[in-house]
Amino acid sequence: MFSIWKYKTPDGFSDLLLNSDGEYLTGLWFEGSADGSKHTSFGEEKELPVFRETCQWLDFYFVGKNPDFTPRYKINGLTPFRQEVIEIMKTIPYGETITYGEIAAIIAKKRGLTRMSAQAVGGAVGWNPICIIIPCHRVMGANGSLTGYGGGIANKIALLAHERKY
Repeated sequence: MFSIWKYKTPDGFSDLLLNSDGEYLTGLWFEGSADGSKHTSFGEEKELPVFRETCQWLDFYFVGKNPDFTPRYKINGLTPFRQEVIEIMKTIPYGETITYGEIAAIIAKKRGLTRMSAQAVGGAVGWNPICIIIPCHRVMGANGSLTGYGGGIANKIALLAHERKY
């Protein structure tokens, strides 16, 4: 049984929705965004320990602190490629960005390939079910250009501005 929770964000951001399998955070997305179609948005609204932990993380983040812990999460449906992309996104420091092409180059080098598709990386980044905590908003297009963001481009701009990068 899935549980859901709503997190009230500061002005300038859409509110966030969280879902859980009862033990782990399984989704975090902006309310009303295209990302909502990827998530189970039905279930019992129930305050769970993992929701409290995630809300505490978000509280730190939205006051401008880089949280020194990560809420317990579980990602279902991971392919090895998506896992690689997520592991790279998790290393992007607060306030920094990386391009899809740079991620593709890291994976190509690791695999001993001459190149990797930045578009394939974009698909894996866009698939990410746990925004902000897995910082897909820090991934940019070529030359630092803004590209689509499942949480809405206004939220991406606000997140980057919050981190003083846009």
